Amino acid sequence: MNETVIKKMQEVLGEAWVVSDLEKVKSYCDDQTEKAMKPEICTDCVVVKPSKTEEISEIMKYANENKLTVIARGGGTSLSGAAVAIMPSIIISMERMNNIIEVDETSMTVECEAGVTLLQLVELFSKHDTLYFPIHPGDEGAQVGGLVVMNAGGVRAVRYGVMRDQIKELEMVLASGEIVRLGKNLIKNNAGLDLKNLIVGSEGILGIVTKATLSIKPKDKHIGSLIVSFENESDAVKAVTEIFKTGIKPMAIEYMEKKAILKAAKDIGMTWPSSEGAVDLYFIVSERKEDDLYEMYETIVGICEENNALNSFVAESSKDQRTLLDIRSHVYPSMHDEVVDAIDAAIPMKNLSKYMDSIKKISEKYNVHISTIGHIGDGNLHNSILTEGAVKPDNYDEIADEIFALVMECDGSITGEHGIGKVRNKKMNLQFSETELRLMKEIKKIFDPNNILNPGTAL
Repeated sequence: MNETVIKKMQEVLGEAWVVSDLEKVKSYCDDQTEKAMKPEICTDCVVVKPSKTEEISEIMKYANENKLTVIARGGGTSLSGAAVAIMPSIIISMERMNNIIEVDETSMTVECEAGVTLLQLVELFSKHDTLYFPIHPGDEGAQVGGLVVMNAGGVRAVRYGVMRDQIKELEMVLASGEIVRLGKNLIKNNAGLDLKNLIVGSEGILGIVTKATLSIKPKDKHIGSLIVSFENESDAVKAVTEIFKTGIKPMAIEYMEKKAILKAAKDIGMTWPSSEGAVDLYFIVSERKEDDLYEMYETIVGICEENNALNSFVAESSKDQRTLLDIRSHVYPSMHDEVVDAIDAAIPMKNLSKYMDSIKKISEKYNVHISTIGHIGDGNLHNSILTEGAVKPDNYDEIADEIFALVMECDGSITGEHGIGKVRNKKMNLQFSETELRLMKEIKKIFDPNNILNPGTAL
């Protein structure tokens, strides 16, 4: 990185908060995207660590005037290459902006800086008797700013929605260095275009989020977990649709191939409660009254049995519930060394059976293992193409093209939660018309006319 740029950054922040040493910079240029899919990383970068919004404003003014590429860096947990540096860049690490500003129990919100981690929020509300932050996409090293711009989801989206549904207000710095505050902490606000929600899911190409005011929810006193096994995916999907018809809304409904969940359990020395069948549904349920919790169990199990469930297991103790969650959380890590690509399509419930059946046919056609796990309660499935050593097969393009064509045939989305990043750009024209893509690009130009914010991402 140019010495002039480094010196300017040191003037703004002080030498201690500017990192240019190659070995230290490397880890900030990368994220958790699968190696086979990850774009080539550029390490000719400088990492800066501001502590307040005004410092980011100064950095952006300088970068915009000199047309320097800027990437806002959170926890680096992206799985779509969104945080990967692909050209010489100023990488703004948000790690020092990690203050939880206020918990407002009257408005049921928490205001925090963008560098606050999911772990900080979990630990904060673990000490709170009645409230908590409902979104939990997985990696607790993820930061609030990243959760916002990636519109994070996770297992609890069935009941609480995704990150977009929790955001009341955002403070952000534009490419020009201007500081703006978007949204209001209101239930009703019908004034003007909704700029706040334009930023959510924008993957860092429209501005740098510095603060967020988020909704928090009341805790249910009684939480339980339920495992139900099936011989095939069709019965499992039918059971889920029938459960929703009753009005029941579990906190989470996860779909897991039996082979994958048993492997995950073995890897961490734990025991999964069922070895029968080919597919498991994992329900996390919560209610304010214990009687209501047991009634929900009975209804869910009854519907599953009507749809040919093989067996069911209720985890009542917190220890057993933790075991199930730990095993489920380890499914992806247990196969990570084999994952070429994890396609996280979102499919309408009415087309899930068709989609899953067709994935099996694609797997057989190309003689490749495609593992399916995911959040069946919101239609977001993760189809991981697996090979020994995660080596991209020669026919990868044909396999991926056929899967994405299937997603479109099922009226789905090419990504449910990982985002476009720098690995799905070429698939955007499958889902969007030329007019839609043109409008997106024009919006990008308005926010960032010099194209300095995370270029090569999302569009």
